[in-house]
Order: sequence, then structure tokens, then C-alpha cells
Amino acid sequence: MNFHHATLDNGLEVVAETNSDVHSVAFGFYVKAGARDESDEVSGVSHFLEHMAFKGTDKFSAEDVNRIFDELGADYNAATGEESTVFYAATLPEYLSQTFEVQAGVLFPSLRQDDFDVEKKVILEEIGMYADQPSSVAYDNAMQTHFSGHPLGRSVLGTTASVGGLSSEQMRTYHREHYLAGNIVLAVAGNTDWSTVIELAGRYCSAWPAGKSDRKVAASTPKSSTKYIAKEQCQQEQIIQLALAPSGSDPLRFAAELMAVIVGDDCNSRLYWELLDPGLVESAEVGYYEFEETGAYLTFLNGPPEETKANLKRITKIYADVNKRGVTSDELEQAKNKVCSRLVLRGERPMGRLGGLGNNWLFRREYRSIADDVAIVQGITQSDIRRLLDQFPLAQTTTIGVGPLKG
Repeated sequence: MNFHHATLDNGLEVVAETNSDVHSVAFGFYVKAGARDESDEVSGVSHFLEHMAFKGTDKFSAEDVNRIFDELGADYNAATGEESTVFYAATLPEYLSQTFEVQAGVLFPSLRQDDFDVEKKVILEEIGMYADQPSSVAYDNAMQTHFSGHPLGRSVLGTTASVGGLSSEQMRTYHREHYLAGNIVLAVAGNTDWSTVIELAGRYCSAWPAGKSDRKVAASTPKSSTKYIAKEQCQQEQIIQLALAPSGSDPLRFAAELMAVIVGDDCNSRLYWELLDPGLVESAEVGYYEFEETGAYLTFLNGPPEETKANLKRITKIYADVNKRGVTSDELEQAKNKVCSRLVLRGERPMGRLGGLGNNWLFRREYRSIADDVAIVQGITQSDIRRLLDQFPLAQTTTIGVGPLKG
């Protein structure tokens, strides 16, 4: 594998990890525009814009976009999160040029009023659909509560009011302000050569508007809070808890990922043996989420309402023990093996490598090979875990429950 990097005259950064030993190629446009970049008035516009991107361009209609991707057998999609919007595709090397042209084109869609009106109804239906899903309600409320007053508190989907009141001109303004070449990273992984990547980027992206939008980043200062949202039709109680964790630029983030595996992986973790194996819950996990200038531990619990209080106490006890005593050498070694295996297995496919390649460059301007990632994981010690827990102890700062319980 070989790493390459270049910056076009308009500011678009291009990174590639070429590998002639695989049989496909994947690429993605990583746009630094997500829910945290919106105002309350246009909350949800990033996700709405992602939908509109596939409604056609000056050259390709919506039918053309879908037809061409299908004819080429390309695997393509897009996703919007709190901090970015990503448009990606995987294809056979011989079809890279055609796939690239279409996917690069959709980043600058026509944004026709008729399409906007139709897609707004789709988005509003999607918001309604997720409002019926307890886990989604719990997550949105947990983020809004935990990051109250912080940009990360905005819902990716937006609200019925914000999306319903959004105009096509507001979307065009947001697009002009954020879809600038300096705000985008093109990442490519797999079976192609660097000259082809640069040629395609120059042909289809060099005319993109130059510039870069400013993102206001600040650490979060969450306050302890608990809220239960009653949904009597639910049979189980969904709980999401958030607590402060290392940011996406903090070296302790690697230890945080391992610690989350030790404590809350979906098999053979402390939560698994204490809650899942005895049949006390349907699911119980801990995850680590990294953002710019802040991060969060996320605890997820799903189980019988009448056992919720006792199960939360069990989690509190586990966290207190880990915070006090740390983790064992056997636990750390097992977590390293898990994480390294996942890194290698995911990295065997170009699409699996793409996420790390694109996100690492978009947020940290750094490249790490699979070997680099494995070395970092293998190098984490119990002292690193101790330092992590001293600075960012496991906690249950924000608690949101959705289900039959009223409090």
C-alpha cells in the first residue's frame, strides 16, 4: 500500500491509499458540514441537502444518477452526522471514471424547487418515523440534554418545525457557505494509481468554489440531568447515558476505545457478564464517541422496566470499580486482540479502509496505515487506562429513559 496527498489550487485536499492487491476501489467526498454547523433556524439542513444531492444535477437527472450507478454495479450512498456529510462509492477499477463523475457531480445539485418540495415531505416522514423508535428518541434527547447550549446538541434530522419552515433559498445559502473546496477531503482507497486519482480530481473538482468555512469549536461542560419520556406502548425501557470523554484530538482517545470494549462490548465484557449473560437485559453496551474538542461515553441499556433501577445500580457499581481499580492485564490484552482483529478485517476491503482514511484527514490532517493503527493499539498500557480514568472517569452524567417508566 502507498499513501499519496495533494492539494488542488482551489483548496480541495486529495488523499489516497493505493493497493494493487485488492480487486475494487472506493472513494468518498468528506464534507465538513454537519448538524453542529447549522443554526437552530435551519436545523436539519445538512441531512436534507444530502437527500437533495441525488435529485439531479445540470448534467444528470435523478433517474440518470440511479441508472448509471446501477449499470456500473457501484455500491454508493451518503451519510450525514453531527460533524460531516460523506458521499461515497465503491466500484471495480475499470468503472472508476464513470462512477467518479456522477458522485462528484451530486455534491453540486440543481436544488430545483419541485424536488425540494417533494423531498421535504420525505424528510418530515422520516422525522416522524424516528419519533416512533424509542432508541432514536432516547439518543436525540440524550444529545440535546447533554450538549445543551452546545452545537452538538442539534439533531441531525432537525425538527418538524425547522425542516417544515426551511426554504430552498436557505438551503442554497447553506450550500454556498459550506460546500467549498477547502471544506472537502477526497479520499480514495484500493486498486487504482495516483495519477488516475489526480487526473479525475482535476477534471471534475478543480472548478469547485475555493474557500473554507469557519467552525466554532468548544469543549462541552455537561451538567448532571435525568429525564424519562413515557411511551406506554413500549414493552421495554430504553436508557441512554452520556458522560464526558476525550476529544477526537486527545491521545487518550485510543485508550478510551479499548476501555469501552473492556467494559461494554457486546460479548465478554463486564456489562455482558453482569447483565446480559444472566438474562437481566436485552442489551447493554458502552461506546466511545469522539468529536472536535470534546467526546462522550455512551451507555445503552434495554430491558424490563421493572428491572431498570436495579440494572442502573449494577452499572454504577461496575463503573465505580473500574474507576477505582482500573482493568486487568488479561482484559486489556483481550481488548487489544479484538480491536486489532477488527481493524485488520475491516481494512482488507477498500470500503473498510475509506472511513479511517477520510475522517483522519478531514479532522486531524493525519494518515495512519493499518500497521500504524495496530501498533498504537498494541502500545496502550494499563498506565494509559489509569491516566484516562483519572481524567475522564466512567460516569452516568446524562440519563434519558424512553418506555413505560414515568420516572
